[in-house]
Amino acid sequence: MTEEEILTIKSNIANIRSRMDLATQKAGRDPKDITLLAATKMNSAERVQAAIRCGIRCCGENKVQELLDKYELNAYEGADLQFIGTLQTNKVKYLIGKVSLIQSVGSIHLGEVIAREAAKRNTVQDILIEVNIGLEEAKSGILPQELFSCIEELSALSSLRIRGLMAIPPVADANTGNTAYFQQMQRLYEELKSRDYPNVKADTLSMGMTDDFEDAIACGSTMIRLGTAVFGRRNYGSAEV
Repeated sequence: MTEEEILTIKSNIANIRSRMDLATQKAGRDPKDITLLAATKMNSAERVQAAIRCGIRCCGENKVQELLDKYELNAYEGADLQFIGTLQTNKVKYLIGKVSLIQSVGSIHLGEVIAREAAKRNTVQDILIEVNIGLEEAKSGILPQELFSCIEELSALSSLRIRGLMAIPPVADANTGNTAYFQQMQRLYEELKSRDYPNVKADTLSMGMTDDFEDAIACGSTMIRLGTAVFGRRNYGSAEV
């Protein structure tokens, strides 16, 4: 990496922190209550390490193989590592012991597989329940009306600890944004915190990305997942998006 690239990442992170401070001030919240997670998808181990040296303390990876490749290169050293992408059940075994949190548990079956793999290793795996808050057929996640029956089943598994909820709302409307979806997620999160389940420690509401994280903070998010805002636009093959 060039010094200019490193300085750009450093500047990006400083800008994000400034925007977080302003958003939390408007919402009457403490910036310390919100975790900035850097979504490291399609960024090299060198770029991830640069971001960590510039102050990132939490990284999230979307693909298991990419995580394993970069893990071998010590890409995440100095930061907490979480998994935030769609997870196939046959890949679960590769994550246990490497990630502190699996955010994208969007089915009872996936949760059960994670529980079995964690039990084999005599450990407890922290997870978030992914909610399909936009009721989108093409997206994974538990439907809101099925959320608490799902939690009731998974909370009975002693090798899981449910830490809260995660969502990826539909593409934001130019006029209204994602506020309505974020507000729905906040209500579900508060309901979860009010209920008494075993193996549940509800302290995380993961929502908000580069284009909408300030709205998410206003609606109670405790973790925002930012990729483009930290690293700049990724190069997907021949086109910049």
